[in-house]
Amino acid sequence: MVVVVAIVGMIAAVSLPSATAGIDSVRLASASGSIATFLNAAVNQSERRQIALEVLIEPKANRLTLYSNDPRASRELALPDGITIEAIQPRQTGEENAPYRLLLLPGASTPGIGIQIANRHGSRRIIRLDPMTGFPRVESVAAGK
Repeated sequence: MVVVVAIVGMIAAVSLPSATAGIDSVRLASASGSIATFLNAAVNQSERRQIALEVLIEPKANRLTLYSNDPRASRELALPDGITIEAIQPRQTGEENAPYRLLLLPGASTPGIGIQIANRHGSRRIIRLDPMTGFPRVESVAAGK
């Protein structure tokens, strides 16, 4: 019985790091999809309701917030534990982790930005808002970038 428990313990110890990496990978994919959906909804809402919207991206708080004069349009997206906003492209001058304000105007072109997120294991994704189409797309980032 002791031998069986020892073998099960060794198998669990060996497989635990890969299981946590898999869970973090799923969290990263889910967060990428959530950010893309959030940005897409903001662009669509600005056009549909013909109102100006502001998307505030806060890297320190790992949060995206949508503001408007219409209280029904305001929303917030908090990223899950283990997922961080690493960078916002194009980079602003000044503080690296300063909040980034994105203004969406009805009838105007969509600003082209990229939000780079990462998990604890170093996997990264960039969610880019295409200025031509206004749709977000998710890209994987190669290791070391």
